[in-house]
Amino acid sequence: MTIDKTTSRKIHQGRNIKRFREILGIKQETLAFDMGVSQSSISDYESKETLDDKVLEKIAGFLKVPTEAIKNFDEEQAVNIIANTFTSNDTSTLNAINPHCTFNPVDKVMELFERLLESEKEKTQLMKDILDKMK
Repeated sequence: MTIDKTTSRKIHQGRNIKRFREILGIKQETLAFDMGVSQSSISDYESKETLDDKVLEKIAGFLKVPTEAIKNFDEEQAVNIIANTFTSNDTSTLNAINPHCTFNPVDKVMELFERLLESEKEKTQLMKDILDKMK
């Protein structure tokens, strides 16, 4: 049984396999097919708190994640780290605190529209050139 050294919490390896599989968008059936086992075997692996190192290595290889990630990932710690280290430099998320905009949003929209219009003109000219060459 793997125990996280900083909080003495048990790491559920099977749950970590499921988390990584779901994050990667891989279904149990797909992983089972790739590994040459049944879907119920994958389900069994995901329900176990600890797994044999050889099984972990094989699954990690198919998921393309380090074996240590499966052995040591603790969702609660990850959330705590993110929550305690998150700082937003994006002023759009801080507008509720400081609603003073440093630019005119309409100017930005117009700038984007003008760039889009110029791009469309260039495409039209390219198409005309191609048609002229085909004649």
